[in-house]
Amino acid sequence: MFTPEGPTLRELAVQAMSSVEHGYDLLAPKFDHTPFRTSGRLLGTVAEALRPLGPFRDGLDLCCGTGAGTDVLTRLCRRSVTGLDFSAGMLDVARRNPPAAGPGVAWVRGDARALPFAAAFDLVVSFGAFGHFLPRELPGLFGQVHSVLRPGGRFAFPVLAPPRPTGLGYWTLLGFDTVMRVRNALWRPLTELGRAGFEPELRTLPEFGRRADGSPRARVVLARRTAGEAAWDGPGQPAAGSVNS
Repeated sequence: MFTPEGPTLRELAVQAMSSVEHGYDLLAPKFDHTPFRTSGRLLGTVAEALRPLGPFRDGLDLCCGTGAGTDVLTRLCRRSVTGLDFSAGMLDVARRNPPAAGPGVAWVRGDARALPFAAAFDLVVSFGAFGHFLPRELPGLFGQVHSVLRPGGRFAFPVLAPPRPTGLGYWTLLGFDTVMRVRNALWRPLTELGRAGFEPELRTLPEFGRRADGSPRARVVLARRTAGEAAWDGPGQPAAGSVNS
């Protein structure tokens, strides 16, 4: 599952035993050579799902990692793109590999649960972010996203069907992300988005096919910010980790 340029098993073990922030700092130089980076195929499919909902002016890649989702935003946003992540190491890699076209990107080190922005964005995306947030943190996280979107703005992220425990992919991902249950929970109805002031829609991505039981392998959440204020207005939480992008 790893290329020769990717991390060794020892490096992955050290990463797994480190704090989330330090672990991602360690992994950052080789992150793009692991299966944890969101595939170009998924990024392109989500971009095409979002394109008819535009045009967008300003976009935020939440927990941007090395910038895979930021590249999507430069294809969709006309004026500005911002990438935010908690890991300085991941941001350093992203800065060295800016998108080839589109508006310039501002890279910001910050906490997804205490976003340092006003309502300045028309589109917020996140790829592979939610494995590092506990279920009880989701209302606050979604409330933060709601607060930085302009009325009518969109919050979009893909959700993949969880791997089966009989497959190698399950154990590889579980070792990398010890709270995969959050991703599994997001596969189910997204009640918390509605409570945070969004009108959520869950669309199937047919390009990825279906599992043996007929369920889709991939979906994208397209949540629209309503004009009212979010129901959740609690304070931000400290120190969210970097997430894979």
